[in-house]
Amino acid sequence: MKLTTQEKLSFLGNLATLLTAGIPILEAVNSLLEDTTGNLNKLLTQLRDDLGQGKKIAESLVNFPKVFDKVTISLIKASEEAGTLETTLRDLRTHVQQETEFVDKVRFAMLYPMLIMLVFVGVLGVILFFVVPRISAVFLRLNVQLPLPTKILIWISQTLINYTGLVILIVVLFLAGGIWLYQKNKSFLVEFIPLFRLIDFTQFSRSMYLLLSSGLPIMTALSLAGDVVVSHKIQKLIKSAREMVLSGHPLSEGLKQGRGVVPVLMLKLIEAGERTGTLDKSLQEISQSLDYEVNNSLKALTAILEPILLVVVGVLVGGMMLAIIAPIYGLIGQVGGR
Repeated sequence: MKLTTQEKLSFLGNLATLLTAGIPILEAVNSLLEDTTGNLNKLLTQLRDDLGQGKKIAESLVNFPKVFDKVTISLIKASEEAGTLETTLRDLRTHVQQETEFVDKVRFAMLYPMLIMLVFVGVLGVILFFVVPRISAVFLRLNVQLPLPTKILIWISQTLINYTGLVILIVVLFLAGGIWLYQKNKSFLVEFIPLFRLIDFTQFSRSMYLLLSSGLPIMTALSLAGDVVVSHKIQKLIKSAREMVLSGHPLSEGLKQGRGVVPVLMLKLIEAGERTGTLDKSLQEISQSLDYEVNNSLKALTAILEPILLVVVGVLVGGMMLAIIAPIYGLIGQVGGR
């Protein structure tokens, strides 16, 4: 079972509001049930039943792993023990909102070039399926000598028309294979693209701030926050840093093993936070700084890709149109010469 982001935000925010007003947890859940439908209603019903049996909220929510990750469950469990559930729920709502906005920015930046390519494929399909066959029929009837680019264009058009089903199957298999390879080698891509590493460190530092500010021990926080990282290299670095912290060394010293991978600003702020006893605040500043850096990098990437893609698409479409128009001009010249 899954919840939409809006349903998740609504659940966390409304429950926090009711608990802050002094309403008992079971009564608060019953109140929320009155205005919910779908999966959220199912979740609240299960939560109400579990609370009625004496279970805690974390014990109930652990049955919904696709909705609440390990970080969320650990935070709720710790807050229940500390008596700060309403505060943690508000913090979690803010965290989910920030994560959603952050992921949406990344997706939009990746979606933009894909949209341009999709438009190009659409234009290409119209030319190859409708324009080229009609023009080629005219050329064949008039027995016009065609240049090589025009011959290639006509051959591609005829192949697509005659073997449409096979072409569609090949494209679908190619796309499915590409998605499968991406899922299997996502970490491999992250290793070689600096922007993806920044995204990993942004999510790691944001999770660490939330966990530490909620009172969880640093060892537990490192273990949980390491799960949000995609890169295997960064995961190993975090695991190594955790082992060093376990042996009595500061976190900054453990992360220094990743010089060249870990941003210098991140190391400096963590070191300063450890000296002043405000590591959680330092991690918050790191997440905000990296978020800003990622946002600027995405804007710059989009600004660079836009004219490049437009030029590439323009050249390709223009080349195809020239391959169609050139024989027509040649035919007009022959007629004029006569």
